[in-house]
Amino acid sequence: MNAGGLNPRARGWLRHIWDKATTQDDWSSSGEPLPWWDRSSTPPMCSFPRFDLSETSYALPLMADQTPAWREVYTRIADELVGRYATYWGAIDWLTYVGHSPHQDGYPPEWLVFMPEHMRGRYDPPGWTANGVEPWGLQPDPIGADGNLFFRGFFNLLLGTYSYVSGDKKWESPFQVTGYNDRMFQWTQHSITQFIEEQWAERPQGAQCENTKIWPYCLSAAGLSLQLYDKLFDSKTHWVYDQWIEFAKNHFTGRNRSGDITSFAFYYDPLEKFSFSPPQGLSGYSMLAPLFYLYPQAPEFGLQLYEAGVSALGWNDRTKSLVQAFDDPRWITMTMMLAREVGDVTTERRMKSIAEREWGPNFFGDDEDRFAWGFGLADKHPRGQLNGLMILSEIGAPGAWTNVYKGSRDTQFDLPTVEGVDYPHLGVSRATNDQAANTLYVTTYAATAARRGSPTSWNVTQLADPKSIQIYCGDQVFHDWGQTDEHSIEINSTIDAHEFRIVGATSSATASGDQSKVATNVNSPSGVTASSGESPTTKNYRPAAPPSCACC
Repeated sequence: MNAGGLNPRARGWLRHIWDKATTQDDWSSSGEPLPWWDRSSTPPMCSFPRFDLSETSYALPLMADQTPAWREVYTRIADELVGRYATYWGAIDWLTYVGHSPHQDGYPPEWLVFMPEHMRGRYDPPGWTANGVEPWGLQPDPIGADGNLFFRGFFNLLLGTYSYVSGDKKWESPFQVTGYNDRMFQWTQHSITQFIEEQWAERPQGAQCENTKIWPYCLSAAGLSLQLYDKLFDSKTHWVYDQWIEFAKNHFTGRNRSGDITSFAFYYDPLEKFSFSPPQGLSGYSMLAPLFYLYPQAPEFGLQLYEAGVSALGWNDRTKSLVQAFDDPRWITMTMMLAREVGDVTTERRMKSIAEREWGPNFFGDDEDRFAWGFGLADKHPRGQLNGLMILSEIGAPGAWTNVYKGSRDTQFDLPTVEGVDYPHLGVSRATNDQAANTLYVTTYAATAARRGSPTSWNVTQLADPKSIQIYCGDQVFHDWGQTDEHSIEINSTIDAHEFRIVGATSSATASGDQSKVATNVNSPSGVTASSGESPTTKNYRPAAPPSCACC
């Protein structure tokens, strides 16, 4: 874990996704998501708003690892994303793309590159789910289906993200998922994981996304959800992905006589019995496509695919122009993040140069508090999918993405925690416990510039003994705080840039010794009780009460 803090771009992106997540809209069959939810990127596969939910969430665990003692804002955002995912608009393709596509012979040329020549004109394109086709028939439950793996796999990854940043059990309790004709189906985080594991155990090649395509990209997302689940709950479900990797090496990977990788399947059709890889010159794309999810699970094989992919495209060659065969920034955003993750400085710098020069990174909104890339597009709102990937290169150190998903769960939820912050007026760019120094470090900033200088207050909970602590703001002893209960204090301050040190904060790992209380309540949004009995649609957020003193 690297707790170096959030830089201005990460803080601006957080401000923007807070607006998106906490502004209520209607994702039911009688409503429609607000237009800032991205359903335009990477057609025909990803042009659905649920991909914005998934890709918006990826920054949350990385940000939480930069502020491990402050997680309530990430919890609130993740909760809102999960709630939307379980709706009609979350599964709209499975619920409306019923039967074979009626337009098989009329798709644009840029879609045809994702289909083999011998099938064009009589084949459903990627992205067409084809619910109801034989031999499976119409399946109304978007999770408990033979196909639609990408829906439940990405959902399970989102549920794991919520658990990772929150530490509570809200989505472990039963909740409703909207199915065909608005039928409702009950699931939990645990039952979704169990279904994925059991189905995968029966199908070593993997389950289908669209009927009838099996995608390494989506299978790797589902596998990553199992790896995160095992980390969170000390279980052993990821074996099915380990088994699948060996299958993929043997059946989806092309090699030359020297053993070098020359191709990797975009998808496999078990009915038509073919694996599809792009033609020569584009094969690097299929090697790179699943790596965002595959690399944290199988780093040795992932590195082989990465090196083969960037080499095939010439992206790691300084003597060649960085040519993009697809007019889609997604490939650069994912590869730039992967280059950073594996330590490929040359490729990362080349792609970073394109982004800074051509994609218009900018602060926007009131007082320019928000941040996003425009990608040279004339969209009214920032592309959530593309920005959700791009921002990852601005958070944490190389390896931060992999570190979220590997290893064992840490003890952060047992340590002193910052709560009740009046976000989005006041932000926290650093909140970390240094147990060796027996100190909690908290750095604040004005998340809403117009509120800078206004009085505010926030709390620190799970202190062993508030009477024994000493607080500093900058280099000065800070006195404007008070004890609120046996293990908590309230700090009165202003909405501005301040650096606090709370010395003596970490002298005991758990203040009360009540582990169940820590697991269910720590880092819940201010005013929200994240108990197992809470309805997943209940929203009761309220800012902290005004403080009695504005001094710092």
